[in-house]
Amino acid sequence: MDKLKLDDPVGAISVHGVVGIWGVLAVPLNNGDASFGAQLIGIVGIFGWVFIASLVVWLVLKAVMGIRVSEVEEYEGVDIAECGLEAYPEFSVKK
Repeated sequence: MDKLKLDDPVGAISVHGVVGIWGVLAVPLNNGDASFGAQLIGIVGIFGWVFIASLVVWLVLKAVMGIRVSEVEEYEGVDIAECGLEAYPEFSVKK
């Protein structure tokens, strides 16, 4: 995901996307009535639904409340801006 420059800090695309596709494609291996063609159609349908639904949600969030923090908050860390302290002080660089 880093090479594709996709912002996925919790690995959701890898876990739910890639492994979900594998799960859908594995069905014909265990079920003689299933076909890979039908599974591929299902994958495309699932991707389309998730993409459109997520896009709508993000656009609404962006319009209503914004989805970015300021550059200062991004640099200092949102922990300080929202909670008043660092969440992991043992990992911060001492100045």
